[in-house]
Amino acid sequence: MRQEIYQRLQHREELLRFVRLHPVWYRTLARDPSTFTDLEKQANYFYGKTVPQRIGQFGDQLSMVNMLIQMARAMRD
Repeated sequence: MRQEIYQRLQHREELLRFVRLHPVWYRTLARDPSTFTDLEKQANYFYGKTVPQRIGQFGDQLSMVNMLIQMARAMRD
């Protein structure tokens, strides 16, 4: 792997962890360093950091809060 690619991975600990979990990326980056943006996209999807995933997580949290409020109202009555 090229030194500049490895340094970029070291600066972003999350990407380095992703590459260690998916060793195929070592070979991919060694052969074609321009796929680094693809690596970032895959890592964001893996860690749930894409916009649709974050919206889904927010919706899940919102429904959980709503359920807790309803449960508190039911216990109060």
